[in-house]
Amino acid sequence: MAQDWTQIYSDWLMNSALPLWATKGVDVAQGGFEELMAQDGEPISAPRRARVQGRQSFVFAYAGSLGWTGPWRDVAEVGLNYLERYYKRPDGLYATLAGPTGDIIDQTAMTYDQAFAILAAAALYEHGLGPGENYALGLMGRIAVMRRHSAGGFIEPGPQFLSNPQMHLFEAALAWVVAGGQRSWRALAREIAALAMASFIDREHGVLLEQFDATWFPAPGEAGNRVEPGHLFEWSWLLERWARLDDCNAAHDVASMLFETARRSVDPERNVAVDETDRHLEQRRSTARLWPQTERLKAALLLGHESEARAAAASLWQYLHTPCTGLWWDKMRDDGAFVEEAAPASSLYHIICAVASLKEYGVLR
Repeated sequence: MAQDWTQIYSDWLMNSALPLWATKGVDVAQGGFEELMAQDGEPISAPRRARVQGRQSFVFAYAGSLGWTGPWRDVAEVGLNYLERYYKRPDGLYATLAGPTGDIIDQTAMTYDQAFAILAAAALYEHGLGPGENYALGLMGRIAVMRRHSAGGFIEPGPQFLSNPQMHLFEAALAWVVAGGQRSWRALAREIAALAMASFIDREHGVLLEQFDATWFPAPGEAGNRVEPGHLFEWSWLLERWARLDDCNAAHDVASMLFETARRSVDPERNVAVDETDRHLEQRRSTARLWPQTERLKAALLLGHESEARAAAASLWQYLHTPCTGLWWDKMRDDGAFVEEAAPASSLYHIICAVASLKEYGVLR
């Protein structure tokens, strides 16, 4: 009998993962979300990234949207509250890393981290929770003042010119568009989509690159030749969503192109999207983390590639076979075995979006 992947993943998320992370994944004494959980289901004391606080607030707000009957309202605001209490810098941006007791370890304000606070605020806003749209607009305004690039887009400290932070700002902007936010979110999404299609993508090879120089031209040397197949799938998913929201045929065409290229990065023996290739899709890192598999599934479902989605669902499920149900393995080695280590909280954001896609597009057998 064919497996009902939609039901299998929904049961795992609703009955195991969310209850576990809503209890053991929350630091009741100190506040905030735990960064890591051991494979016995117990949290590990570790430095906490700002992005994880935003991601986990998003996860539990989204869990409410998916109909989880657990205490999502009690948990959903934990991450943003924790960021405000401990990570906020005098300039209004959030530092990137704090210790378990809230002491700041790294004061750097990453554009990437701010994007997840904006995304979480949108998810909370849809339920009448959280700090509201003015909070998100204020944070985006501070990013724009401090990080806007003269040629469009935003930079990381360093300075670094990377596509990945743009991707998550794009995702956050789309969330606010869907939530009915102000017109500026649509303008931001349009700006980033245009930059991606004009500068991030090597159309000759059908790939999206990671690192650039100050003119958004691919960085010199090997840095400018890096391709992450997981990001090809993720950008494909985002650009297709934008194509439908803005009636943008160009975005649809690019989304389809990236998806087809990313499919060619899948290792047929292990049925996994590998971590890194060059622009010719020659493998540079043949390990396979969990998150590219979720992005493969999301993009395949959205673009209507059922056979690819079925293969992706089977692939991702391997990562969820752990001693404690509700956790995951993060890294697959070249030989197909998993690195036996703690589960990073940051992966739940990827997983819940994949499960939501399964639920949205119906039964996948």
